[in-house]
Amino acid sequence: MRHVSQLRALSAVAVLLVIPSYGGTAYGGPSAGPAGTTRPAPATAANARVGALFDGGLDGDHFCTASVVHSEGRDVIVTAAHCLDDQDDAVFAPGYRDGQAPYGTWPVKQKYVDDAWSDDQNEDDDVAFAVLGPGSLNGGRVEDAVGAAPLATDVPAGGTVTVTGYPGDSDTPQSCTTRATPFGDTQQRVACPDYPGGTSGSPWAAPDGSVVGVIGGYQQGGDDPDVSYSVVFGTTTAALYRLAVGDVC
Repeated sequence: MRHVSQLRALSAVAVLLVIPSYGGTAYGGPSAGPAGTTRPAPATAANARVGALFDGGLDGDHFCTASVVHSEGRDVIVTAAHCLDDQDDAVFAPGYRDGQAPYGTWPVKQKYVDDAWSDDQNEDDDVAFAVLGPGSLNGGRVEDAVGAAPLATDVPAGGTVTVTGYPGDSDTPQSCTTRATPFGDTQQRVACPDYPGGTSGSPWAAPDGSVVGVIGGYQQGGDDPDVSYSVVFGTTTAALYRLAVGDVC
């Protein structure tokens, strides 16, 4: 795992990051249901960017959720930092559904977390990026297979978000659209039922499709499956992303 000691200094210049959208439509879809309800996520092109993280391969259990964000290398995912602790053989299966990985799997090759997380498990830094290796089906890059979402930082908490992720006991992703609310100055929360273990790392997507959070942060995402938390993506997240995609050294 690559630790990021320079992120605090970089945050002074990484004020706002909105990367372009690749892959089309926003998360959720017409089957997402009324606000604040959790239902199976429809099998759309946008939802295929969300996937399950497995330990070693599909023979194991999926333990967290991640999603593809755009990068020049076309090979970056975002998840919660606690999802990648002690995980040396993690693989990502985008669009995983009903026990099938229609796009194949991609191994996690390089992990990026802030030092405040790796040193102290600081809940305000519970976000991670990972660079993936070649896919299992044709050796391609993940973004070429499923597209990617934009990443947005310094977006105030309080907007409408769609949260999509994989409960540990389900092979079908679940989706909920509701309004996020601030939780202190550095966290945000949503009231969406039935987001237990396994949904950590699930992307929080704004109506334009940009990812503005992931389940994590306070109590590693919360101790109640009906209320989930995320770090507010700010300057440190922006700098971490820039490091993962190779914009800084």
